[in-house]
Amino acid sequence: MTAAVTFGVASAGLAAGAAVAAVAVVLIATVFAAVHHAEVVAHRVGEPFGTLVLAVAVTVIEVALIVSLMLESPAATASLARDTAFAAVMIVCNGIVGLSLLAGGVRHFEQDFQFRGALAALAVLAALTVLVLILPNYTTSTAGPTLSPAQLIFAGIVSLLLYGAFVFVQTVRHRDYFLPEQAEDEDAHALPPTRRASWTSFGLLVVSLAAVVGLAKALSPTLERIVEDAGAPRAVVGIVIAGLVLMPEGLAALRAARANRLQTSMNLALGSALASIGLTVPVVAAVSLWLGQPLALGLSAKDSVLLMLTLLLAVITLGTGRTTILQGIVHLVIFAAFLFLAVVP
Repeated sequence: MTAAVTFGVASAGLAAGAAVAAVAVVLIATVFAAVHHAEVVAHRVGEPFGTLVLAVAVTVIEVALIVSLMLESPAATASLARDTAFAAVMIVCNGIVGLSLLAGGVRHFEQDFQFRGALAALAVLAALTVLVLILPNYTTSTAGPTLSPAQLIFAGIVSLLLYGAFVFVQTVRHRDYFLPEQAEDEDAHALPPTRRASWTSFGLLVVSLAAVVGLAKALSPTLERIVEDAGAPRAVVGIVIAGLVLMPEGLAALRAARANRLQTSMNLALGSALASIGLTVPVVAAVSLWLGQPLALGLSAKDSVLLMLTLLLAVITLGTGRTTILQGIVHLVIFAAFLFLAVVP
């Protein structure tokens, strides 16, 4: 209700400055509410289905924001999907993972998790990011970092196929790869919610997602204007969008790591990175083909280097299934470099 009222005020143009501030505050609160209800549903269905629910919920928010901005100004947002997807990978694999490993290492010295699940997720993530974000720079059917319509359709299909295969392995074929090797502390979890509470949260989750789309659409012109006035590259808009939608899930992963539930933390983080590519690309590709507007997907040379460094580092630090504060610090340094170079390219 609050989100709807604020959206109405902003749309009517009543008290522009106050309305923008109110929209920003309520937008963040609504994102938290959406992920809270997703957590309730996730707790009901259990692991690893729970982290999958959270990842899909966050990705729906991300896709809705990107598509709403694309429909608003197709030509000006040709690179928004690329910037947001790349930012999501960097925020998850360096920011969220780094903070989780650091916080968990400070409190518990060493932490263990299933390295087989992490390596499976990283294999899919490497394939997705290279095929979608790097390969378009080297195709010859079209000029620049774009794909031809046939290539764009292929990229969307491959993205769905890879993400679907990962979900099948995570939830059916090799579910044990994504479960903690030893029982978690019973005090770390409350009793599962009732069926009625779970269905109520599911309904409120849908409402929250719809509210996020409306609020973000009202706020997006102001966000773009602030970035332009600051003289920052347009890629910063993608970073802000990715940071906004990943913020609640990042906090959930951080809480899990501090509670010595690093397996849950890694499931949340890596699952979000995969969903950000595997589910976002097919949707924005379809919208791009429908609008007849080019979709810039290929990363710059600078960003390509940062992406490859991130993937290599993730395999090294997560491939043993045992982490300390050192791995967290290294990931956070790469994340700081990403943020700095995004503003000062």
